[in-house]
Amino acid sequence: MPSAAARVAKAGDTVEIVGGEYLGDVAVWRQDRLTLRGVGGRPHLRAAGKAAEGKAIWVIKGDDVLVENIEMSGTRVPGFAGAGIRAEGGKLTLRGVHFHDHQMGILTNHNPRGQLVIIDSEFNHNIVDYERHGRLGHNIYVGRIASFELRGSHVHGAVTGHQVKTRARKNTIVGNRIVDGDGGASYLIDLSEGGESIIRDNLLRKSERADNNAAISYMPEGDRSRRGTLFVGGNLFESEGAMPVVFVRNFAENAEAVLSNNVLRGNVTPLEGRGRVR
Repeated sequence: MPSAAARVAKAGDTVEIVGGEYLGDVAVWRQDRLTLRGVGGRPHLRAAGKAAEGKAIWVIKGDDVLVENIEMSGTRVPGFAGAGIRAEGGKLTLRGVHFHDHQMGILTNHNPRGQLVIIDSEFNHNIVDYERHGRLGHNIYVGRIASFELRGSHVHGAVTGHQVKTRARKNTIVGNRIVDGDGGASYLIDLSEGGESIIRDNLLRKSERADNNAAISYMPEGDRSRRGTLFVGGNLFESEGAMPVVFVRNFAENAEAVLSNNVLRGNVTPLEGRGRVR
């Protein structure tokens, strides 16, 4: 079982997990430079009522860890932050993973040296019932870490929470499909505390069921006088409803948003707040 491997693995090891279903097998990975890889098909780890340290199927505390070809689903914890992975170490790279039907798809801590890279992956229907519990679930929730990169991935189906929420100091979101689909997120992308941020060459689609009328928010929380940069270019954005929608809402007082060569379909205002459209 993966949990048995977590107890004996050494720094630098590759752990191969054979395809199949793993029910209620949760683990804490403390080692650095690990590769955790599904082989012979994609292994599916189902929480089945369990959570390592009451947080996630896997809690990763090591640095420079790669997780590849793994599916995770179903984490529920009393604090409504049950995730596929809780990232508490240094750099973590996810490639070819599928996280769904948790309360949070992935959740990081606030490590100022942390890095999260997600490539060619899918996150969907990671949801908390807001009306019942007064808490939000997000497909991807990145804390106050050094950098976050999302490439070539499909993020969809959040309800009330965000498809992507990040507080990282540097954000690179390129070449993804980030769409509400059968859900209705508050924001497709929420850059909660600003940072140096690039959103480029994505397909973005906002449902008429969404809870607010903006697709991307920049610096809606904390000290809005902070410096930062936001470039949004080459994206295709589609609004499915008839109501007016804002593509980028910039809350920052001292940071301009630069929008370039985006294609906007529907009743869409390109920018609200400081910045320029070209």
